[in-house]
Amino acid sequence: MNRTRDTADLGNFEFECGRAVPLEVAYETYGEYDGRNAVLVCHALTGSAHVTGPKRAHGDGGDDAGEESDDAGAATGGQAAAWWSDVVGPGKAIDTREYFVVCANVPGSCYGTTGPASIDPETGEAYGTDFPAVTVGDWTRAQARLLDHLGVGPVHAVVGGSVGGMNVLEWAKRYPERVDRVVPIATAARLDPQMLAIDAVARRAITTDPNWNGGDYHGDDRDPPTDGLAIARQLGHVGYLSKESMDRKFGRRSAGRAAMADAFAPDDPAGEYFPYREVESYLDYQAEKFVERFDATSYLYLTRAMDHYDLSSGYDSDADALAGFSGEALVISFTGDWHFTVEQSERLADAFETAGIDAAHHVVESDHGHDAFLVEPEEVGPPLRDFLAAGVEGRAVSDADEREFAPVHASLFGK
Repeated sequence: MNRTRDTADLGNFEFECGRAVPLEVAYETYGEYDGRNAVLVCHALTGSAHVTGPKRAHGDGGDDAGEESDDAGAATGGQAAAWWSDVVGPGKAIDTREYFVVCANVPGSCYGTTGPASIDPETGEAYGTDFPAVTVGDWTRAQARLLDHLGVGPVHAVVGGSVGGMNVLEWAKRYPERVDRVVPIATAARLDPQMLAIDAVARRAITTDPNWNGGDYHGDDRDPPTDGLAIARQLGHVGYLSKESMDRKFGRRSAGRAAMADAFAPDDPAGEYFPYREVESYLDYQAEKFVERFDATSYLYLTRAMDHYDLSSGYDSDADALAGFSGEALVISFTGDWHFTVEQSERLADAFETAGIDAAHHVVESDHGHDAFLVEPEEVGPPLRDFLAAGVEGRAVSDADEREFAPVHASLFGK
């Protein structure tokens, strides 16, 4: 597989908030570009440009499952996870022998693209909270500039899950003439109040950490707010799993006192009487690994961008926002996902239909929760592969479904 890993200097970039900074974007490409076969893949909240590569292991990861070699991790700013290797690659759903795949780390992150942890050339110190506020629209504009930089013209498809799916929707809204097909997966036109609340608590965990220091902690002699970031990540992981998957994975089982001795958790003397449960051990393990590789201020910025996103912003409705798009759309959702629900995806499919766009909604019956788009490639891959190849033609349609959307629990494409 022909892969390029690089950083593009996009010059001075003005964010939607009105401020501008020099912007470098870390990106990876896979395959050969023939002028019409580009597929842009948008990563989720804490993902990177490293969308595919050989892996040693795979499991639930809440946006970034999987691990590979340590040297690969160093090359991607600390993230060793090739987060969608089961979907992107030679012979996979997004076949890198056929498509030229581009994935770019978003502005505000900490995996190679300029963000709060980057050095401000004017001060010689990290931007911290002086970095401009970022939006999903900023991510999309930066990706468009990167594609211009790479000489990539019209894009065959833009694909992404979770907040990466919002990124996909913004492409259809902002650059409808540049993309033929869009695939928003496990996403919605906006977050609901429950998820806004969870994100708000997560951010408060970071900003109330004694080491937060107003975001001024990036120097070598300063301790970062790891406790707050750990709690924020744990809250995120609860949102990535379903009740069914948590019961199956952990139940109410005890992890044992030895496991607690190594836990990433505060002292809890009263807790010595009670069992340290497997679900606690899992959350502590995820927190410990996450704080080693991610920046707390980036987490604040990226969750703010996700919370702020509203497809209908500046328009009368979601359908009105999509009206300029003349391509095709495939919406994919999962029954066990309460982060972005099937009902939210159905409303999104309705908006595409109302806008006169050829679209289909494929619902996967799954109890994996929001993580399903990462950990069930056998469910995501077939409809995605067929849609990239043939659009919505040949989809399985219920006779009772007059709108010609794939019904809930049914396969979108004929076998």
